[in-house]
Amino acid sequence: MSFMRLTILASALLTSLVGTAQAQTTLRIGIAEDPDILDPSIGRTYVGRIVFSAFCDKLFDIDEKLNIVPQLALSHETSADGKEMTIKLRPGVKFHDGEPLDAEAAKFSIDRHMTLPTSFRKSELASVDHVEVVDPLTIKLVLKTPYSPLIAQLTDRSGMMVSPKAAKEAGDKFGLHPVCAGPYKFVERVQQDRMVFEKFADYWNKDNVHIDRVVFQPIIDSTVRLANLKSGALDLIERVLATDIKDVRADPKLVLSTAPELGYQGLTINIGNDKAKGPLSQSAKVRQALSLSIDREAINQVVFNGEFTPGNHLVSPTHPYYQKAFPIPGRDVAKAKALLKEAGVSLPITVDYMVPKGTEYEAVAQVVQSMAAEAGFDIKIRAVEFATTFKQAQAGEFQAFQIPWSGRIDPDGNSYIFMRSKAPQNDGGYSNPEADKLLEEGRATSNVDERKAIYAKLTKILLDDLPIIYIYHRTLLIAHTKKLEGYRQMPDGLVRVVGLKFK
Repeated sequence: MSFMRLTILASALLTSLVGTAQAQTTLRIGIAEDPDILDPSIGRTYVGRIVFSAFCDKLFDIDEKLNIVPQLALSHETSADGKEMTIKLRPGVKFHDGEPLDAEAAKFSIDRHMTLPTSFRKSELASVDHVEVVDPLTIKLVLKTPYSPLIAQLTDRSGMMVSPKAAKEAGDKFGLHPVCAGPYKFVERVQQDRMVFEKFADYWNKDNVHIDRVVFQPIIDSTVRLANLKSGALDLIERVLATDIKDVRADPKLVLSTAPELGYQGLTINIGNDKAKGPLSQSAKVRQALSLSIDREAINQVVFNGEFTPGNHLVSPTHPYYQKAFPIPGRDVAKAKALLKEAGVSLPITVDYMVPKGTEYEAVAQVVQSMAAEAGFDIKIRAVEFATTFKQAQAGEFQAFQIPWSGRIDPDGNSYIFMRSKAPQNDGGYSNPEADKLLEEGRATSNVDERKAIYAKLTKILLDDLPIIYIYHRTLLIAHTKKLEGYRQMPDGLVRVVGLKFK
């Protein structure tokens, strides 16, 4: 009798557990790489920003039209002289560890971004002198000089808030178990396999969070990512291949979301840190020759079925700050050879060319390799795991680094951290005092016409020096199951999980 009762109880418990498991909803997202560290002060990968968007809210966000909208902050006000920004915080916000997000916590997060020795946010907030607590829900950013891109910076990692308690306790290991104030809280990470997050019960906007768990799965092979989406093993994938667009659109179970990206794909040239002191680093004429050997439209057609946009600027031709006075150059092998002759270099010019592993990345590298060979370049392609490329880039272990930048809404976000002397992501060690001066001037004024004139001068210098050879601008391609409702594609390419639900 006792045994039978135990059996019935066990059966009932199992049924209950199965019912609970079935009630749980999980959003499975396939991403193209495994991110670097999940610490908003230290992280620098695009794919990391996609993961951050699920668990690390920012002071401000953007909408589909690039308008800046409130998130953890309710409002901001800039003083007449442009040297103070007062920010009102949203009341009742909690971090995942239950700690309150108040003015002291916000000050801590911004101070951490500015002072952590390994922080990549330092240059983004370089104009901030200090942060003051005005009242329990108000902070004031006091600037050294006016800084027009500041509000735009606070829509990204510089505006992400972390729990002071958790950050102090974890120290340099905070990224192993990050604690933020977003819709989902961190559960676990298995390198190269998965990142798991579960719904945060005390999220300030919890009524718009409809899915219980979010799992990010790094799958480098885009064909495998798409196959997993088609089979139902994934619910959403980022960076669909341009060559797979027709296939996705033809599948009645899938939806393709697109938007022009804010960033670019280019070749960062190691000018200042090239240990071999090769011709590419030592001569602007050699870099100009490499650029002229590349047929940007041919790359677009061959690799991307004509779906992307050829480019030669730090912003795309559709951006308000694009400089029409400097059109995209056509391929000119004869001129490239003439420049190499003027430079007095021996041919062929060997180039250590680092590229992240991935179908499209490597296809572009192979086309560049073939084109450049006709001008006198011997490009040695070196495909490296994505996160590792950044470590090697920082160590100067490359001559050309083919790397995408996901882009920012303000042109400063596409330029300063890469071009300013000794900036934290200036992996090529580029330094030009006149470019430095213009980069600072671009930050100091909010007048659009004045800024356009400044960026026109900067563009001229960058196209002469070519610290980065810009090649094209991608179209953001996100595919998801039709069972997923509420997805909106933003120009920054991030996947926002708030508002998503399954049919």
